[in-house]
Amino acid sequence: MDIAEVRKEYGLIDLFCNLAEIPSPSLHEENVAKYIKSICDENGLSCNLDDYGNVYIYLPPTAEGKEHLLLSSHMDVIGDDSPVKTYLDDEGLIHAENRTLGADDKAGIANALYFALWLKKSDMKHGGLELVFTRDEESGMSGIRHLDMSKLKSKYALVLDSDSLGQFMTSGASYTLASIDLHTNKGGHSGIDIADTTRENAAKLIADLVSVLPQGVFYSDETTHQVVTSCNIGGIQAGKLEVTNIINQDAKVTYSIRSSSRDKENELKNLMKFHVDEFNKEYDGIAFADLKFKEHMPPFEKGWDNFVPQMFEVAAKAAGVEPEVGSFHAGAETHIYANNYNSKNEKFLPFLVGLADVHNMHCKEENVCYKSMLKGQEVLRKFFEEFNK
Repeated sequence: MDIAEVRKEYGLIDLFCNLAEIPSPSLHEENVAKYIKSICDENGLSCNLDDYGNVYIYLPPTAEGKEHLLLSSHMDVIGDDSPVKTYLDDEGLIHAENRTLGADDKAGIANALYFALWLKKSDMKHGGLELVFTRDEESGMSGIRHLDMSKLKSKYALVLDSDSLGQFMTSGASYTLASIDLHTNKGGHSGIDIADTTRENAAKLIADLVSVLPQGVFYSDETTHQVVTSCNIGGIQAGKLEVTNIINQDAKVTYSIRSSSRDKENELKNLMKFHVDEFNKEYDGIAFADLKFKEHMPPFEKGWDNFVPQMFEVAAKAAGVEPEVGSFHAGAETHIYANNYNSKNEKFLPFLVGLADVHNMHCKEENVCYKSMLKGQEVLRKFFEEFNK
């Protein structure tokens, strides 16, 4: 089958291709939002855009005593505003000609929107469905940060942005930038002043300090062996390679800290502070190292509710998909939800979910298996049935 035949046979795939063929680099998602709004208007779905351009779709409850559910995806993609032409290869993978496809995260949008269209026409009794499609996830997450979450009714949120069918991630790592600026009180000439014990070379001192600071995995779960907290050096700056006749006075080192546990992250930070404090005591009056932390993304810590992950496992297996429930050592919009509250002042319980197999994200070789997307729709429907029992 070629792409035209697949699109004709499967409405979900046609919807995905239509979305993918609308270029939407970060902060230029307006045409995707307009397309989604037009589909909702044609099908009687309540759809509105907030002041920032995020899309909100709402299906009211058809039964009492059941929970709302939120499905969330992002509209922006890695890539420019050049035309997108989709095609299907012999293995059933959808590509875009000579550019990124944007399956991250239009596969998520397609599955969520197609499900909402189906639910609108079905007679299923449910507690209500909310859909949020955000802007600018890839470059700065400004869309989700501008979202007024106090208006959302759901406590449980499925962020449909994982790249593997059957994934259900219950926690994810923060991202904190750690930087150390080191300065010595005296510089000098590498020959004339080299014997002066009141002078130290900042390049040497930063190397000494780095040698005692943590690097790599700091803590991992003893049961799952998954990484919980890590510290990775980004780079060191000190002096110039072509200039060797001075005693350097300035140096800097940066680290990325990732953790899905606030306690373990603080433990790591305190250890780094200890080593820097010890350094400053040793070189008092000669040099000083200034350690700073800047949080770019809070941790997505595992919630107290194990029922929803178990529910997903049941749904996935019923659809013939092997579930993978676990943690991921990176960031997503789950992290922002996890640290905010809904209209009832309940803290969100988000999960990162995979409803399609997306390969080679963010490059020209990006593709998605269309059969996995169809299977993802089946998983989503079975999950929603379990959720509303």
